[in-house]
Amino acid sequence: MKILITGSAGFIGFNFSKFLLVNTNFKIIGIDNFNDYYDVNLKRNRNKILLKFKNYKFKKIDICNNKSLNKIFKKEKFDFVFHFAAQAGVRYSIKNPRKYIDSNYIGFFNILENSNFYKVKRLFYASSSSIYGENSKFPLKEKYLTYPKNIYGLSKKSNEELSEFYNRYYGLRSIGLRFFTVYGEWGRPDMMMIKYISAFFNKKKFILHNFGNHVRDFTYVGDVVKILFLLLKNNNKIKNFEILNVCSNNPIPLSKIIKTMKENDIVPKIKKTSLQMADIIKTHGDNKKILRITNFRKFSSIKDSIKKTIIWYKEYFFQK
Repeated sequence: MKILITGSAGFIGFNFSKFLLVNTNFKIIGIDNFNDYYDVNLKRNRNKILLKFKNYKFKKIDICNNKSLNKIFKKEKFDFVFHFAAQAGVRYSIKNPRKYIDSNYIGFFNILENSNFYKVKRLFYASSSSIYGENSKFPLKEKYLTYPKNIYGLSKKSNEELSEFYNRYYGLRSIGLRFFTVYGEWGRPDMMMIKYISAFFNKKKFILHNFGNHVRDFTYVGDVVKILFLLLKNNNKIKNFEILNVCSNNPIPLSKIIKTMKENDIVPKIKKTSLQMADIIKTHGDNKKILRITNFRKFSSIKDSIKKTIIWYKEYFFQK
């Protein structure tokens, strides 16, 4: 089996690529453009780990460059595509909307076109809990109406609508994955947990928005990659077009995360601020649908997975 993973040097793309390389004999082709949204060295170091595996090949490709994308689709003839490459970040989207148009609209369209033309068996792509916006009917179910509150959320909603069109008119099978606050080892530096740990070790203040009154459905990346693998295994049992929440169904206040960090001696100085533009106060997803498909049951405990994240951070930044 041959699989294309876009954004293979990114957080979820890297962890999923590594999981497949360790646990299967699949041939993995990764692409990434190493954009500078966050530390490029972190992305390069992730990719160096993947390059140690004989079943992994890498090409530096920007998904907005359809000529390069078409070339690799034509050459490799992929069975499946996992599309994680995108411009991430809710707050960043307010100040830099064009980057989201380029990557999350044009780039996604290029992935759809090539996946359809070269007849991949299924396109799996990253959507986001951000598309729910201000919907407060918790837990959020896939069938609920969506009210994106920012450019990032709008771009992900458009991805779902385009993929539904491609399924209806061209028969391209796809699954949109609405990720809820994924965290863990090799995490993005702009995400809450890594920012908190980093503030402590770098003796900087941690900015706590909305005075710490956010609630998030934190989902450990180690659980996410197992769920993605089970979706792949059950591909033939899943509807041709599907949208799925990828979440733990366990909303946790940031105050509890901070308490757990303190138990691990991670105690930075904190500066509390008001709610930021485009921020969502609470996320809480219903995961019954994806659990029914995958039969995944055992989610990692928040305490254990936070400890693993802290250990990784120390090893990566202080034991090189």
